[in-house]
Amino acid sequence: QVQLVESGGGLVQAGGSLRLSCAASGSIFVITAMGWYRQAPGKQRDLVATISNSGSTNYAASVKGRFTISRDNGKNTVALQMNSLKPEDTAVYYCNAFGRSHFWGQGTQVTVSS
Repeated sequence: QVQLVESGGGLVQAGGSLRLSCAASGSIFVITAMGWYRQAPGKQRDLVATISNSGSTNYAASVKGRFTISRDNGKNTVALQMNSLKPEDTAVYYCNAFGRSHFWGQGTQVTVSS
């Protein structure tokens, strides 16, 4: 099992920035990629960004150029720097680790006011 604990999030005005962090513990040796997903009220959970063990990244089109995912393999952490935030970025953000299966954090709320 892999445990994920998120931090960061909160309320910010449009155009502002926030940084999310996630720390992994447990059977971290099974992890091949980590990432962030988000779920807005009444909508499905969507991919935001992922980063592999080798550092390859993938972003949703809606956040490309505004969000940056990074990873510290030594500390088993992954971060998401979110700039130029828009009201449509409002959602619960979930940290994800993928190994033999998906593991999820508890989620952290990000609210962007217009």
